[in-house]
Amino acid sequence: MKTIVIASLAVLSLCVAPPAVTAGPRAEGRVTMDAKVSAAHDAGLPSRVLIRYRTGTGARLRERMRTRGIRVDRDHRGAGALSVALGAGELRRWAQDPDVAGISTDARVTAHDEPTSAWSTLTSLVSTDAQHLRRTLGLPAHAQGGQGVGIAVIDSGIAPMPDLWGRIAAFYDFTAGGAAASPSDAYGHGTHVAGLIAGSGALSLGAYPGIAPGARLIGLKVLDANGRGYASDVLNAIEFAIEHRSALGIDVINLSLGHPVLEPPATDPLVLAVERATAAGIVVVTSAGNFGQRPGDGTAGYGGITSPGNAPSAITVGALRTNGTADRADDTVAPYSSRGPTWYEARIKPDILAPGHAVIAITNPFSTLYRSAPASRAKGSYLALSGTSMATAVTSGVVALMVEANRRDSGAGVPLAPNTVKMLLQYTALAVGGDESPVPPQFEQGAGGLNAAGAIELARAIDPASPVGSHWLQWGVVPATKIAGGWRPWGQRIIWGDRMVWGGSIARHEPAWTSAVVWGDAVTWGPDVWVDPTSTVLDTFASWSTQVVWGDDLVATSDGEHIVWGSLFDDAHIVWGDSFEDAHIVWGDSFDTEHIVWGNSVGAAAPARKK
Repeated sequence: MKTIVIASLAVLSLCVAPPAVTAGPRAEGRVTMDAKVSAAHDAGLPSRVLIRYRTGTGARLRERMRTRGIRVDRDHRGAGALSVALGAGELRRWAQDPDVAGISTDARVTAHDEPTSAWSTLTSLVSTDAQHLRRTLGLPAHAQGGQGVGIAVIDSGIAPMPDLWGRIAAFYDFTAGGAAASPSDAYGHGTHVAGLIAGSGALSLGAYPGIAPGARLIGLKVLDANGRGYASDVLNAIEFAIEHRSALGIDVINLSLGHPVLEPPATDPLVLAVERATAAGIVVVTSAGNFGQRPGDGTAGYGGITSPGNAPSAITVGALRTNGTADRADDTVAPYSSRGPTWYEARIKPDILAPGHAVIAITNPFSTLYRSAPASRAKGSYLALSGTSMATAVTSGVVALMVEANRRDSGAGVPLAPNTVKMLLQYTALAVGGDESPVPPQFEQGAGGLNAAGAIELARAIDPASPVGSHWLQWGVVPATKIAGGWRPWGQRIIWGDRMVWGGSIARHEPAWTSAVVWGDAVTWGPDVWVDPTSTVLDTFASWSTQVVWGDDLVATSDGEHIVWGSLFDDAHIVWGDSFEDAHIVWGDSFDTEHIVWGNSVGAAAPARKK
């Protein structure tokens, strides 16, 4: 049986760069730097970064920066970090500063919709029945629900289209510092996401409604007219949502965006922000990413979950392809949907799949997306788009329906904790079929495909005000849902770190479902939910080494199979050879964009690096 080894780019640095932190008065390793920062540090390059400071030292660090003429773009007090642009050589100075705890790249984030080259393939599905999306989720044809639930859409904005009139409760532009502004969306992605969540379908005479048209939308703009932005703006928006949660009535955050993983979750600013939002009681729904295929031949790739989709507490959503039918029997994992495990920690992600292929919603007809994708236009101002972005929006809409149903039927005034929402979605999920694969299916589909009707039914049945440890089901539920004329059994499985937990019921209000618990390693409790301690998924994860697609870290197998990387920091394709011990290695481009090719054995001689 093959085993998997996941190593950080600290290992890679032995091959292509000097150590991450240069020698000096400060001991190596006392300040953490992500992979891209390490490369810029070693090369003395200018960088746009997030500098994390030690507790109580922020004001002192800001003052020292001011005296050196460095402008702090923003002090992210909730994250304990400063957004700054540093000149050449400055990284080396601040890496030695005693008040600096770590330095992270202010990474470029992008929307998780499919690239232009894939849009032309959607036209065959645009003509599918307008109510197909709702029927395949077990929802009634006529859209309703979500009243009073607030969803913060952190994206490219929201255009005030007729489908969204009366639904945009507030709008702030974080590409302009977070100022209150009139709703807008030059790219169009955020409007499409908002339409899937809460659109009325007005311009289509009700043909293309969203999942929860009664929900309130809080637009937090972080992406530009090309669907690109910075991690610092997303961080700013998440902090804003946490701080103004009560004032704006924010129950859910939708993050249909991300960037490649550059560092462990324990130091990643966006992951830490998601963890803080969850701890504050906000349900955070994130996209898994669209890196599920190897470039060129389209074969499945693993390890492509992006940040902040790798956040343990997030509900990370992959894309389900329904193949134009409401029947769930023919559902498959969308080929582009990022698969697990997560980088560094090897956790099971995504958590769940939701319809995300060729789903139709409103957008801004003057936006970049609409103008550049004529083949995707469904009717009027509607677009059929694919991606985990769309799947995430569908899930956020379902979460709104769950929250509303529980508020209405439990009558206790105690909100569903984020962990409870995740559990309900996973427990009621439906198994997704597809081609036989030697890879455990949870790395592709998590707990299974979204079952809106089942999740709403179970949310209605539990009483979150019940004391922890007590029975919390108010009435019995049948663990199956009728969809498209047939009964589909719930999977009754829950992802717990790197394991799958399963059992006969969730009748008790266990500590795991409270907001104070972040799901980590396996936990055993009670007679109804149990873990087989020998069933760690990674122990049986075989024959995947030829199918890795990734860009910013190192994956290997003990028996030396070929491994393909998607890209390194400058988007250059990279291919590794047969093994680390004795292999030809070809890099597409180096950090300074010059080609590099070196010898037969990494261990035998240091590689030459062009400057």
